[in-house]
Amino acid sequence: MPEEIIETKDGLKLRKLAELKTSAEKDYEDAMLSRVEYFKKKNEEKSGFNSTLQNTFFKAFSTALDLKVNIDKALGEENLKKIRDVIDNILLFGL
Repeated sequence: MPEEIIETKDGLKLRKLAELKTSAEKDYEDAMLSRVEYFKKKNEEKSGFNSTLQNTFFKAFSTALDLKVNIDKALGEENLKKIRDVIDNILLFGL
């Protein structure tokens, strides 16, 4: 890219761009996305065990939450309220 050097009265030298590329924004975006993908792959390579462990944990957690939601639906609103009251009383008097 051609550039022009301008010297200020204080002696500071500045580079002035003489020509701008219209595709610079797209180039920067592509470069950032490629860096993100690069580091994503590097992190996956480094932490294969952690990734497997996290996936297992989150799948188990998701399954437990799905089970809770299904039980809540099966019990119905009235029975669920009674069960929560019993649990609250147990916790209140048990402590």
